[in-house]
Amino acid sequence: MTTPDATAVEPDQQGLDEVVELCRDLIRIDTSNYFDGTGPGERQAAEYVAHRLDEVGIDSTLLEADPRRTSVVARIPGRDRSRPALLVHGHLDVVPADPHDWSVDPFAGEIRDGCLWGRGAVDMKNMNAMILAAVRRLARSGELPARDIVLAFLADEEAGGDLGSRWLATHHRDLLDGCDQAVSEIGGFSVDVPGADQRVYLIETARKGVAWLRLRARGTRGHGSMITNDNATAHLAAAVTRLARHTWPVELTPTTTRMTGELRDLTGIDVIEDDLDGTALTSVAGLVSSSLRHVANPTVLRAGDTVNVIPSEAEALVDGRFVPGRHEEFLRTVADLVGPGIEVDIMDFTDSAEAVPDGALVSAMHRALRAEDPAATVIPYCSSASTDNASFAPLGIQGFGFAPLRLPPGFDFAAMFHGTDERIPLESLRFGARTLHRFLTDS
Repeated sequence: MTTPDATAVEPDQQGLDEVVELCRDLIRIDTSNYFDGTGPGERQAAEYVAHRLDEVGIDSTLLEADPRRTSVVARIPGRDRSRPALLVHGHLDVVPADPHDWSVDPFAGEIRDGCLWGRGAVDMKNMNAMILAAVRRLARSGELPARDIVLAFLADEEAGGDLGSRWLATHHRDLLDGCDQAVSEIGGFSVDVPGADQRVYLIETARKGVAWLRLRARGTRGHGSMITNDNATAHLAAAVTRLARHTWPVELTPTTTRMTGELRDLTGIDVIEDDLDGTALTSVAGLVSSSLRHVANPTVLRAGDTVNVIPSEAEALVDGRFVPGRHEEFLRTVADLVGPGIEVDIMDFTDSAEAVPDGALVSAMHRALRAEDPAATVIPYCSSASTDNASFAPLGIQGFGFAPLRLPPGFDFAAMFHGTDERIPLESLRFGARTLHRFLTDS
């Protein structure tokens, strides 16, 4: 990839360093999403965001799909209003955290060892704070972004977005008028490669699709003491075992073809053939490897209710993630693996997406990163996880992952997502706010 001009005027840092306190405040607001409607909701966090926007003269709208399941939307005029708008979004909810498993209170926003600790520090209140810091800096200085920016701070992403991004795209799509591209999480983070003269930043330009499946086996109900060849639990166990043991082949797309080639040229590592756990890419081995092939992980098993009764039915839930453009092939293979006696139902389906991996927006990301880190080079990758970008794709909005973070060597970024002792380095947060500010003025 060609290197952009890294010369730039150092921005006034007034206001950008507040990103740490913004993120700390958001972490201290418990927005745990329990998937069943029993959590505290996002209302308090949404009101906090709206207040912080209002402080600098940015009007916003609070929207609720259900009580306390609140999202915030705002539009900032840009210098060139004839251009399509850019959607910049993040989700306010977090997955639950059990305090007994943590070294710190997950909702205290504690600062320790140069990091901000707490649920959401990485997924994704860090990005929400970076967005707030960047746009507050723009508003205070009177600067305008390159084009109109639509901000969306969303509810319910962790449970699929039905009460957040999907609801917004369905019921308030007028607030997204003119948007043709979107920027959100799971991209823009650095990967240190010892021996390389450049620091790699992975930019999400593609996203695997999601197919949550229910496998159901049926058999003959009977007494547990009797011999039977028609045991639903046994049928299901055999099917799940075949699926779990299957080795999915590598399937390259334009994004992953670029990613594998550029990583090989830069590092000498062949991410298709090499054992990534034994390479310098160990910290992101799972992210990279999972992006190259389908994944189908059995996650829940249910059968029977008492030890001495053979149940007539057993079911398993499977988290399926398919390579962009290959969902029909993925579903056919799952059906073949589990066999004709097993019913396969799609519980939830989110299609994959792939944007142009070397377009103008990615070049703007590269320029912003290079201005803050002269050793930066960007490489596109395909995220194995879904984001709220999936809800906006049907509206014709291309989604990218760009939450810019320069991470210290040895920091296991991938393990922070939904992990215990989730934390983010303070300097990474400050770097992200500066970089995002540059990006918004240039994109």
